[in-house]
Amino acid sequence: LARAWCMRGSPALLRARARGAGRVGVKTPSVRSIASRDNPLLVRLRKLGRDPVAYRKLGELWIEGDHLCRAFLQRGGVPLQAVISEEGWDSPLRDLALQAPVVSVLPAGLLSSVSALESPTPMGFVVPWVRVTDVHPDAASIVLDRLQDAGNVGTILRSASAFGFTQVLALKGTAGLCSPKVLRAGMGAHFGLSLVEGVEPADLHALASPMLATSSHASQAIHEVALPWPCVWVLGHEGEGVSAALQSQCSLTLRIAQPGGEESLNVGAATAICLYESARQRLGR
Repeated sequence: LARAWCMRGSPALLRARARGAGRVGVKTPSVRSIASRDNPLLVRLRKLGRDPVAYRKLGELWIEGDHLCRAFLQRGGVPLQAVISEEGWDSPLRDLALQAPVVSVLPAGLLSSVSALESPTPMGFVVPWVRVTDVHPDAASIVLDRLQDAGNVGTILRSASAFGFTQVLALKGTAGLCSPKVLRAGMGAHFGLSLVEGVEPADLHALASPMLATSSHASQAIHEVALPWPCVWVLGHEGEGVSAALQSQCSLTLRIAQPGGEESLNVGAATAICLYESARQRLGR
């Protein structure tokens, strides 16, 4: 059941709060309430929140929390609609929700029913997802070779965005780059990156920049080598590492110095070190 939502407050105040108020040709957002658990929007959001690859079938992402919503807007994104609890609607979050052309207001209990979070947030955006297939040859890039852990993948995307890498290529077998857990771990990094999924090893031949990998058995450490820029860092499966076939395509295989003597590092931590060293050398030139 969906019905028009009665916005509280004076008409003048509500007009001022709506996006585009006072500008010719910009529509006031449509605001409605939802009272039924079986509303088609909520059914769709449950799929997006619980199925890690539902976004590929539905062509949408469900991003929860005002931090991710603001990050999406800051990158120039245009949401399809906002979903907000009644309590959120009566708070400053109303202004954020009104950045969407359609706003659905619902009881907190209903919003919790579609949340994938232990502590549900009072709002979220439904945003479009479009499959990217083009590989940019000259982009500073990261290749993910069958990484499975969503937390690791999201952390890597966040590091990529922080250190100036703009393209992430996920080989088949890698966790969905826009699954709910990866979205949360990425903390908004998704919206500034070109993300290509389902990549085949042969597709990497389109890359013009040298490919780099790490190995604890390499003779040279990353801080001992002048790293090329732009470059492509290749990160491998948490247990198996980079495949032998892919490693053979890399121009350099380097180790991360570990004076403490640990055998290996978590792939998310190792990636942050590699990308930081690339950025540090680049800024120092």
